[in-house]
Amino acid sequence: MSETTTALVTGANKGLGRETVRRLAGLGWRVFLGARDAERGKEAATELAEIGLDVEFVQLDVTSAASIAAAVEAVGQRTPQLDVLVNNAGIGGTRKTPQDVEAADFRAVFETNVFGPVQVTNAFLPLLRAAAQPRIVMVSSGIGSLTRTSDPSRIESTLLGLPYPASKTALNMITSQYSRALPGIQVNAADPGYTATDLNGHSGFQTVTEGTDAVVQLSTIGPDGPTGTFFDRTGPVPW
Repeated sequence: MSETTTALVTGANKGLGRETVRRLAGLGWRVFLGARDAERGKEAATELAEIGLDVEFVQLDVTSAASIAAAVEAVGQRTPQLDVLVNNAGIGGTRKTPQDVEAADFRAVFETNVFGPVQVTNAFLPLLRAAAQPRIVMVSSGIGSLTRTSDPSRIESTLLGLPYPASKTALNMITSQYSRALPGIQVNAADPGYTATDLNGHSGFQTVTEGTDAVVQLSTIGPDGPTGTFFDRTGPVPW
């Protein structure tokens, strides 16, 4: 591993992504702040750089193969390896009741929440494999847990929807498959918990710092740390 640990966080101009960048850069890491919106991404990166953090903006639309390829080239020109990839970019999608959902509602959410992490992960594999201890963190959700959404005592069971929960359940399986298909790379999923972000109209009861606890924990695991697991800030989450 190089002297400075490098990381890329997608969807990082605000919310959980921005806070993840801030916390990882606060460890002395060099962090690439990926964002689809160039103006907002540059603004966020500049604000963090102004407080002394090693943060650089990289334009990255996870739904665009061309944008992903350009981001790989941009990061590759600045560092010979990527130690940590945090697939954070995600959208909430429709608030329609399940009986009113249409196929188009799934397509929009899956493009970002499912196909995006797969395209980004595969594209950055060469840079990840160049690192001594590569790690991938998929930012999932407890609402993607079949166990928790089936438990009437859990808040996850009261949030009824189709595209968003299904996208996170799919991401969990993708995490599990990658963890076995990519030997030498630690691949885990993080559940931020019910955190106040734009995704839920800031109705969550956790702060973004609390919401990024599991993401940071899985980003900073040692060589003997887990792979193929699902964690929130309190510990393991059932699939």
